Amino acid sequence: QVQLVESGGGLVQAGGSLRISCATSGRTVSSYGIGWFRRAPGKEREFVAAINWSGDSTYYGNSVKGRFTISRDSAKNTVYLQMNNLKPEDTAVYCCAASKRASTYGPAYDYWGQGTQVTVSS
Repeated sequence: QVQLVESGGGLVQAGGSLRISCATSGRTVSSYGIGWFRRAPGKEREFVAAINWSGDSTYYGNSVKGRFTISRDSAKNTVYLQMNNLKPEDTAVYCCAASKRASTYGPAYDYWGQGTQVTVSS
């Protein structure tokens, strides 16, 4: 069993930065790939970023490429999403998820956190 808890969301102005965290726990969590997904009101879930278990492979959605950076601290069992140059369209609930293999495909993930709200004002 893997548990994931997101934190760090909040309100930020357009052009600003925010770092959100995904704290993980569970016996084998260090062997899991972690992904970030977001869901805005009235929209479908969107892939944001993913990182493999070792941290040497990362993947990004087209809408965030060049602005967001995913990283993981294995000693802390935590995955971070650094978000720069935020735009109002980045407003969403951001959820992290764990999968045996990092993927851009939501259904590939077995465990999900509750999410953290990120709101970007114009």
